[in-house]
Amino acid sequence: EVQLVESGGGLVQAGGSLRLSCEVSGFSLDENAIGWFRQAPGKEREGVACLRPYDGITYYADSVKGRFTISSDDAKKSVYLQMNNLKPEDTAGYHCVTECLQYGSLVVHTLTAYWGQGTLVTVSS
Repeated sequence: EVQLVESGGGLVQAGGSLRLSCEVSGFSLDENAIGWFRQAPGKEREGVACLRPYDGITYYADSVKGRFTISSDDAKKSVYLQMNNLKPEDTAGYHCVTECLQYGSLVVHTLTAYWGQGTLVTVSS
């Protein structure tokens, strides 16, 4: 059974940084892509970043390029999202999601993807 447990969210001022973590079980980081998606109240879900740990290729939403970095640690079975220069519009619930990929300029996921329960990020102005 795939389980994804996120942590690291919180309240931060605009311009600040946070590092989100996702502990993964029942899912091999050696063979599968994994990413971060977010959803804010009243807004559609947005793919933020996707990582293919097996070859190191990453994809990012245009809105976070240059500010967010996705990485993984296979030994710790964890995936991270380093978020710098945070903006109020980054406020959302952030979820770790399996089976992500790039589709045009978007980060998306397959219909069989697993989602974690999420961690809330709030950026104050």
